[in-house]
Amino acid sequence: MAKRRVTKKAASRIGEERMSALAEMSKTAARNGMDERAVRYVFIARMISQKTRTPMPEGFRFCKKCNTPFIPGRNCRVRLSGGRIVTTCERCNSVKRMPYSVER
Repeated sequence: MAKRRVTKKAASRIGEERMSALAEMSKTAARNGMDERAVRYVFIARMISQKTRTPMPEGFRFCKKCNTPFIPGRNCRVRLSGGRIVTTCERCNSVKRMPYSVER
């Protein structure tokens, strides 16, 4: 008997569901002080994202160097400077810069 194949569309849909669940679990684990568990959840979500070639859930922010989910005020520092949002990870001190438009 031949193995059943999962289509790419079905695999990406399943991946999106699992990644969003893992993102929520990592946020709650980080808020409760279980940092290593939160890092593991983000790592698994990133592996699913790479395997299924789907983007991470919208609005989920994490450190790309140490896989820590960002919770402003708790484990990251957020500053606005020069038309950019500068997020600094408190765990590994890596910096993430994202542009934003300034209203004139």
